[in-house]
Amino acid sequence: MNVVHTRCPDCVRELPAGRFRHGEGERLPRHLHRETFATIVLSGHYEEAGDSGLHRVQPGDVLWHAAWERHLDRFGHGTTEVLVLALDERWPHGVHGRVADPDQLVRLAEQDSRAVVQSLLQEWQQAKPASMDWPARLANDLLQDPALRLDDWSSSHGLHPGSVSRGFGQVFGLSPQAFRLQARGHLALRRMREGRLKLGDIAHDCGFADQPHLNRTLLAMTGMTPAACAAALNG
Repeated sequence: MNVVHTRCPDCVRELPAGRFRHGEGERLPRHLHRETFATIVLSGHYEEAGDSGLHRVQPGDVLWHAAWERHLDRFGHGTTEVLVLALDERWPHGVHGRVADPDQLVRLAEQDSRAVVQSLLQEWQQAKPASMDWPARLANDLLQDPALRLDDWSSSHGLHPGSVSRGFGQVFGLSPQAFRLQARGHLALRRMREGRLKLGDIAHDCGFADQPHLNRTLLAMTGMTPAACAAALNG
């Protein structure tokens, strides 16, 4: 079911736990998930481009999604089936992993929602990095350093800034500048979850001009004030 959030301009996709199928060539435009969850690929393959970078997945792959994350999906040939599991925000592993027996997780999910999450925690293996084209490399570099200067990056890779902006937008559905701002916002949310810094310090550490800039970004990302975000993350 798709609903519109009053303050978040993106389509909000309500995704309960369970099994879902997507048709050949299906496209999901950039959308927002307010929940933390994992997607386990059971069959087929697809490409996901979002706030955590570009991921090309196949059966046995697992993608972890943070709360208030946005992404788009492009499905390949044949039917793709996935299992969605609700997870705690404090996920101890990475974003892209693999499991040896995804069907076992399906069987467990039908019996015990807690047991299937524990099994996923135990079976998770970090996926090997795939070869990347330049939009994926730029996304990774922005995630590693949200203060990265885009002109410098373009020059170092022999690309025109205009071409970088257009090409990145075609893959991710937003500009590199907007992606960088989202990366700063997610970094701030992680700092808030740790609960050891004041908002002014978090704004400075995450590359925002000031605390009001952080406040506006979080409101645009989540539809909530920083105080409400902190309560949701640590409640």
